[in-house]
Amino acid sequence: MIISKAKIDKSGKALAYSSELTEEILELEEIFDLYRADHLEPLSNTTLELQQWLHGYGSTYYIAQRLKRKPQIIRKLKRLSVRLTQLQDIGGCRIIVNSNRDVNDLIGFIKQKVSTGSSFKLLKITDYRERGRDITGYRSVHMILSMAGKSLELQIRSRIQHYWAESIERTSVIYGHHLKEQEGDKAVIEYFKELSDVFYEIESGREPSIQSKISLDKLRIQAQKLIETSDKNRVFDSFVNDDIVKTLTSTQGVSESLNNWIIVFNWNTGIFTTWEEVGREPSEAVRKYIYYENQFTSAENYEVVMIGSSDIATVRQTHSHYFGIEKFDNILENLDSTIVGFQTRMDIDVGARQILGVLQRRKYWGKKGISIDTLRNHFLKDLITIESSLRSLRDKGLINMADSQSPVSLNIKKKSEIESYL
Repeated sequence: MIISKAKIDKSGKALAYSSELTEEILELEEIFDLYRADHLEPLSNTTLELQQWLHGYGSTYYIAQRLKRKPQIIRKLKRLSVRLTQLQDIGGCRIIVNSNRDVNDLIGFIKQKVSTGSSFKLLKITDYRERGRDITGYRSVHMILSMAGKSLELQIRSRIQHYWAESIERTSVIYGHHLKEQEGDKAVIEYFKELSDVFYEIESGREPSIQSKISLDKLRIQAQKLIETSDKNRVFDSFVNDDIVKTLTSTQGVSESLNNWIIVFNWNTGIFTTWEEVGREPSEAVRKYIYYENQFTSAENYEVVMIGSSDIATVRQTHSHYFGIEKFDNILENLDSTIVGFQTRMDIDVGARQILGVLQRRKYWGKKGISIDTLRNHFLKDLITIESSLRSLRDKGLINMADSQSPVSLNIKKKSEIESYL
């Protein structure tokens, strides 16, 4: 089905600015969905070609793709006052490498590969690393590619640039403001800007000044107070147990081909609601994507994303903001730095915290226990990491649980520690 450019742009304008639901709006939404869907096949082919090149690259990397979420597209149309056909990042691919130097090497590597023949064209390179893209401090290299008549965006980031981007992404949802779009309190935006600048100095081999570290620390304290006020469910300093990724990896493994997954994340509780494999076939994958977007809306604080990769474990790296903000000492392990990050308590996952909450509210302490089946079927139906979360609580001595068939209760000797998590 061939759709005119004017009709496509009209669909984008209708979704961005129309508040009434009419027959025409519904028809235009179908056109919008079809236009977005048309990016998936060119995107997948581009990602596969890049992946094949990277096999011979010789350095550590992570690669994944995503089809841009509808709420993001609509916000961008409004924010930039552009037409839908002008957007160049509806289909996007991301590559993460270890260092800023590796980013430089990879840019040269890709340019050389394109010059010797590829199925896509390299239209433009925009380097946001030296100054940052805007007042938020976003740093990355963006390559605009053209494949089968569709513009696609390739982002290349170092590990530390990616850490910053994922941190601000997670913070934005919990805080309730799109920080990368310059929404929210000035102190929070300024903190991330200064953090990005300090990271850039470190990656460039320069030690940040004492003054910049002191300024950053003051902003960090201010920003964290503002964020914590918005974080009613303590999602910010929680993380999601990796058990779901390990399970999917063990059943699906790694392949040379590409697969797509629909991920539904509930930001109200900080847990995955759904993680479904939808395959490579574009029309079926996008049909499922639209279905989940309609079922789990952004207005209700759900995030629905379709991610493509040859290895499901890659998603843990490329979209880490769903799993929790990594500790600074992990990110800066190879750098001589004394930068302090947000103070978080991340030694139990969010599922484990939910279990503690249920047991405390229901007064299951000491000898008074509850069966795991009852816990799962009556109180924690949506918790897909219940087994691994229970094991982590048992290993920390916070619950009494002899084995997977035994009743569960809170360890009364750890009462003060348990309450500190809640």
